[in-house]
Amino acid sequence: MHYETTVPTVRDRVVQMATLLILEPIFEADFLDCSYGFRPGRSAHQALEEIRGHLQAGYQAVYDADLKGYFDSIPHSQLLACVRMRVVDRSVLQLIRMWLEAPIVERSEEQGGGSKWSRPKKGTPQGGVASPLLANLYLHWFDALFHGPEGPARKADVKLVRYADDFVALAKQMGAETIEYIESRLEGKFQLEINREKTRVVDLREEGASLDFLGYTFRYDRDLQGRDQKYLNMFPSKKAVQREREKLHEMTDSHQCFKPIPILIGELNRHLKGWASYFSKGYSTGAHWEIDWYVRGRLIQHLQRRSQRPFRPPKGVSWYQHLQQLGLARLTELVHA
Repeated sequence: MHYETTVPTVRDRVVQMATLLILEPIFEADFLDCSYGFRPGRSAHQALEEIRGHLQAGYQAVYDADLKGYFDSIPHSQLLACVRMRVVDRSVLQLIRMWLEAPIVERSEEQGGGSKWSRPKKGTPQGGVASPLLANLYLHWFDALFHGPEGPARKADVKLVRYADDFVALAKQMGAETIEYIESRLEGKFQLEINREKTRVVDLREEGASLDFLGYTFRYDRDLQGRDQKYLNMFPSKKAVQREREKLHEMTDSHQCFKPIPILIGELNRHLKGWASYFSKGYSTGAHWEIDWYVRGRLIQHLQRRSQRPFRPPKGVSWYQHLQQLGLARLTELVHA
C-alpha cells in the first residue's frame, strides 16, 4: 500500500499565510524564551549560543531528547485544544481543523488496485504554511509545564533549550526525577513517542563526552597551549560535514552534471557560502579546511573526466591556483564576504 498526502494548493497556502499573520502574534505573546524554532527574530544560532552559555555556567549534564516522527504524531484533538485556549473564532478553528484533516490517499500497488481516502487523526500537513506554528504551539505547553511550579526548571534548576522538536535539558546534576518528569509528560500527557535509541544522557565533564545539536558538536577539549585546563570546543558535527560532502559529491558528479565550468563553480560558491554562513560559529576552521580540500579534489576529478585527454592546468600553475583563477572561493573567504 502506498500513502499520499494532499499538498496544499496555491489558494490554500495564501489563506494559511493570511491566517498565520493573524495567529502568530497571538501565540508569540505566550511562547517562552527557551524556544527558538520557527519564531520571528529567533534562530538556530541563538539556541546554540544559549546552550554554550549554560554549559560554561556549569550545566554540563545533558538530557538529549529525540522525538520519533513528531510532526506526524501530534494528536489533533489536543492540538486544537491548545489553539482554543487563545482563539475563540469558530470559523478560524474550523479552518485549522480542515487543514489538519487534509485527506490521505491509500493507493494499492497491485495491478488494477484502487485508492481509498481517509482523514488523519494525528500530525500536521506537509507543506502547510501554518504547520510549523501549530507544531511549535503544541510543544509550547510542554515548555510551560517544564517551567511551572512542579517542573524541573524550578524544582531542580534545569535549563531547557528547544528548537522545534529538538531540545536539550541541561543541569549541574541530572537526576532521575527530571528524566522521569520529561518522559512521562511527553509520552503521557502529550501522547508523543521518545526515540529511546537516540535519546541519551551525557555528562560533558566526562572524558571524550560530546553533545550534538543542530549540526554542531559541543565537547570539552584539552587546552591548545598545554595549560592544565579544558576549553569548550564547538564545531560542525561529523554528520553535518558528511552530509555536506555528499551534497558536493552530487553537485560535481561528472556523469550527471554537464554544466559549463563557470556556471558549476558559481553554483558551488553560492552553496558553500550558505553552508559557511551557518557553520561559522565556534571553532569551525578544521571543518572549513576539510570541505575546501574535498571540493577541490572533486572539481579536479570532474575536470579530468570531462576531457578526452588528461586535463592539466597551465604550465607553472598549480591546481590550487588554477581553481582560484576559475573563480572557486574558499570557505574562509566566503565567511567574511
